[in-house]
Amino acid sequence: MALKPQDVYVVLKLVAAGSRRAPYSHLALELVMSPSEVHASVRRALESGLLHGPEFENSPRIAALEEFLIHGLKYVFPAERGELTRGVATSYGAAPLRALIAPNDDPIPVWPYAEGKQRSVSLAPLYKTAPKAALRDESFYELLVLADALRDGRVRERKIAEAELRHRLRAVHAESKS
Repeated sequence: MALKPQDVYVVLKLVAAGSRRAPYSHLALELVMSPSEVHASVRRALESGLLHGPEFENSPRIAALEEFLIHGLKYVFPAERGELTRGVATSYGAAPLRALIAPNDDPIPVWPYAEGKQRSVSLAPLYKTAPKAALRDESFYELLVLADALRDGRVRERKIAEAELRHRLRAVHAESKS
């Protein structure tokens, strides 16, 4: 069974939730997905080794996730840039990277979203509902931003995103052990 982009989306939401695990129906509402889509994503993530099994409540396998995001995400789910659009800032144009990377003249990437506040070059999100779900959960939004920087960024941006992602994933791992 092949991994789909929404599987990474769901796993990142599980990381953002930490120990606050919700049932599939609640997770689906937060992600603006159907419960069956969430369930299928969890199943594929389990089969691909990104999640522990039911004995660990399908919690993220942090080391495997870190390796996949840093070394494989940009090859499996490459960034798709598009035209100018209204949307929600991502990659180096949003927190936490916005504070770590000096702005230049390049337009920042945005996820297309009619209610977005920025107009710039579109970058397709991992899943179509990412803008709406991310605006509801800041820590989830920041994980998606870091993933987009790994998918789309230049070398310097990817290195900064990689360090920030490692830090966040290891903090979640340490929290789960205590």
